[in-house]
Amino acid sequence: MNTPHKPERFRDHLFRRLTWEELDTGYLRHLVELARTEDLEGSGLKATPAAPRDVTTETISESATGKAELTTRTAIHLAGLNLVPLIIEVYGDGCEWHPKAKDGDSIQAGAVIGELSGKAKVILQCERILLNFLQHLSGIATHTARHVDALGWSQTRLLDTRKTTPGFRMLEKYAVACGGGWNHRLGLFDRVMLKDNHLAASHATAGERLAEAVRLARRQNPSLAIEVEVDSLEQIPPVLEAEADIILLDNFSTPELVEAVSLIGERAYTEASGGVTLESLPELGGLGLDFISCGGLIHQSTWIDIGLDWKK
Repeated sequence: MNTPHKPERFRDHLFRRLTWEELDTGYLRHLVELARTEDLEGSGLKATPAAPRDVTTETISESATGKAELTTRTAIHLAGLNLVPLIIEVYGDGCEWHPKAKDGDSIQAGAVIGELSGKAKVILQCERILLNFLQHLSGIATHTARHVDALGWSQTRLLDTRKTTPGFRMLEKYAVACGGGWNHRLGLFDRVMLKDNHLAASHATAGERLAEAVRLARRQNPSLAIEVEVDSLEQIPPVLEAEADIILLDNFSTPELVEAVSLIGERAYTEASGGVTLESLPELGGLGLDFISCGGLIHQSTWIDIGLDWKK
């Protein structure tokens, strides 16, 4: 009989937060360039302008210089500030960036988080795109921080999901990390996750068929963690017998979660998902779960109010 254990060899993968250094600068530059082209050239339209123009900023003298501050209008957790130098670089020379905070910081309302100085045209052209990135990503970080706070002193880790904006996944998951959350799998490539539809498609929703599906996933992917979604207590024994690494308890009631955590013990990591809210997190955090996943950290977040104020 196997000694109960949790899969320590996958710990670094399961307990991870994306860092800025892990993100691809070339890809991020491409996102900024897409945003700039959309703004100046109307990309996405069949009929686009004959020449890229900012017809408003053309009224400003080429020699004009200025200074502007990025200021928070509300209390926030900051994410995306590391993008600012890249945005300035895409928009042109002649502008300097002086940060006064860093990603992950908790910032009070009215705080200056950075200063732009130099060519007025560059500052004015990049203003909206710069704010769009910062407001969106800081909104995710701030929303995540509220959920982390709701867990209190619990050792349970709060995870994001793959419910992300197409093209923006890594930035949004980075923002979750800035808010104190943790990252679930980054894509289809870095973890086997047998969900209900995978099991249904394989006719492997119970008993030995379910156990064999888990074993097959292990044989085919020996270097990856194997996670299995279950929606009933009866599915847990065959998943444990096949030695899955994580068991995802989908839409379990609180009494069912208590029973499931007891049944699984140290034989696998436990993750709860489905209907997670700020109000439910304090109770869930006291059940001994390893993880709680919540797609709403990203898709239910709202943009945060950050302003760019011109200094006279």
